Amino acid sequence: MPHTLNKNIDFFIAALSQTYITALQLDPDGMYSEVASGIVEEFSDLQVRLRRYDGSVSHYARDNTKFQRNKG
Repeated sequence: MPHTLNKNIDFFIAALSQTYITALQLDPDGMYSEVASGIVEEFSDLQVRLRRYDGSVSHYARDNTKFQRNKG
């Protein structure tokens, strides 16, 4: 079952443990769809920087993106 990352401590733990997380955003139909997955490299109160599997880096705003990791 997925766990949603909301607090700074959630992002800190994910970054420290090198856990892959998924970034989800609302599509035009109002459904969440995956836009990226990767390891948290940096985070602030405004955005999260993910390094994807292919090594590319993307930034996502925390106010319009949902971040999840699989509980396991």
